[in-house]
Amino acid sequence: MTAPQAMFARFRHRFTRAKRARLLRRTRIGYSTWHDACRRLPVLGYLDREQRPRLRRLAGLFLAEKTMVGAGDQALDEHLCTAIAAQACLPILELGLEAYGGWRTVIVYPDTFLVDHREVDDAGVLHESRQELAGEAWEQGPVILSWGDIARAGPGGDLDGGIIIHEVAHKLDMLSGGPNGMPPLHRGMDPAAWTEAFSAAYEALRDAVAAGEATAIDPYAAESPGEFFAVLSEAFFETPARLQASFPRVYAQLALFYRQDPAAADH
Repeated sequence: MTAPQAMFARFRHRFTRAKRARLLRRTRIGYSTWHDACRRLPVLGYLDREQRPRLRRLAGLFLAEKTMVGAGDQALDEHLCTAIAAQACLPILELGLEAYGGWRTVIVYPDTFLVDHREVDDAGVLHESRQELAGEAWEQGPVILSWGDIARAGPGGDLDGGIIIHEVAHKLDMLSGGPNGMPPLHRGMDPAAWTEAFSAAYEALRDAVAAGEATAIDPYAAESPGEFFAVLSEAFFETPARLQASFPRVYAQLALFYRQDPAAADH
């Protein structure tokens, strides 16, 4: 990097920080709203007293920089938006909002939604299908969620953070291209170690699913390497001890990637 480039990078960094500080003053999430969201989100249970305020600030910035859109007859209020933002920001608590660059919109449906897919196989044959989904992430496009599935998945009024974490994990994966289970790794991480850990665990899961065996994680993870990464990201935050016991090398790589260790905090 040349001296003028370095000077411009420093200026841009200071400008971004100042802009976000102004945004945060205008969009700070109220304490009662934040407390209500946290109370209904068990996935946040491992966060300590230092992490929770940081997540609150990050969620406020998320709401300031992203646009929430209600689809169908889905109404949006501050409690719903805060709950979504809190779960969406959990994976990037130590990465920063920059990790969600390149997209701006979260579309919220009242329930599962239908999506038409077109795919050409290796033989050049076009396949068309219609799927009913609870969530989807588009490359260079929005994150789409079913609030009905999020709200009814948890017991006792709790919200299920897995759907949201799953879709934003796809967004992180897409930073290096299509969702292939290989997001851009941080400096110091070993791509060979990542590939070895994930490939071995993915093949083991596929073998178990093919044999009809019970699996420690959602068998949907065997659909593709991209789904494997997204499902294991869910498990990393929701059931970290189980994931660590089942796939310790994958857990270690995810801890390096997300720069968090929820299994240690869960003990």
